[in-house]
Amino acid sequence: MTQQKLTGTERGWWIVSLENQVWLPQGVLPSGTANQWLLQGHMARPIGEWQGETVWLIRHRMTSNMSSPRLIADRDAKLFQMVGRGVQLAEFYRSHRYCGYCGHEMQHSQYEWACLCSHCEERYYPQIAPSIIVGIRRDDHILLAQHQRHRNGIHTVLAGFVEVGETLEEAVHREVMEESGIKIRNLRYVASQPWPFPNSLMTGFLADYDSGEINHDPVELVSADWYRYDDLPLIPGPDTIARRLIEETVALCRQQ
Repeated sequence: MTQQKLTGTERGWWIVSLENQVWLPQGVLPSGTANQWLLQGHMARPIGEWQGETVWLIRHRMTSNMSSPRLIADRDAKLFQMVGRGVQLAEFYRSHRYCGYCGHEMQHSQYEWACLCSHCEERYYPQIAPSIIVGIRRDDHILLAQHQRHRNGIHTVLAGFVEVGETLEEAVHREVMEESGIKIRNLRYVASQPWPFPNSLMTGFLADYDSGEINHDPVELVSADWYRYDDLPLIPGPDTIARRLIEETVALCRQQ
């Protein structure tokens, strides 16, 4: 985890990131030697391994080809997870240059992902925001919504952040009621996915419709409705937990 100045001979995968963007020359994550990508002289730290080679993080903004890590999400889930780690760490180190308690300059721990204050001895770790996402089935239909932040026509399942003092299950029931006005039952856990936009951990569930009529929250949603499993609108791409929940709900609908 120790940061070092690149001589140019180092090789591996290069995550060059700042302000939640990552450098993707030619649309892919660069690999090879530091010299090959003109990265010598930059400060870098190893943050993991991919395909047998070191993954390096450089906190820097290149003059071109800075993109959202979403571009990697549809190509390889594990690589996306590694890039997400780099993007989140880069933002963590950028936002923790000074101690929030005493204002003194921070130092990076050499043994863990943490920033240390040598003045007041406070220790900071990257913050992860837990969130829930749930696929809801009603007979052979699935509840899909178009979110205000998705202006590209994509319809997806309901999601939201967990509040202080709340269990994951309580968050699901609350978010579903707030966003759609319905009640659910038979809630069960499916899987989780790190989601670096900017620092979420998505926790996926499936549930069955219980009661109520859809009355969507116009602040959060453009629309929400029941869709028959074989007549769905545009949905999220592969390698997202939203897509997995939709596909698993569709599989259950086919059994009806």
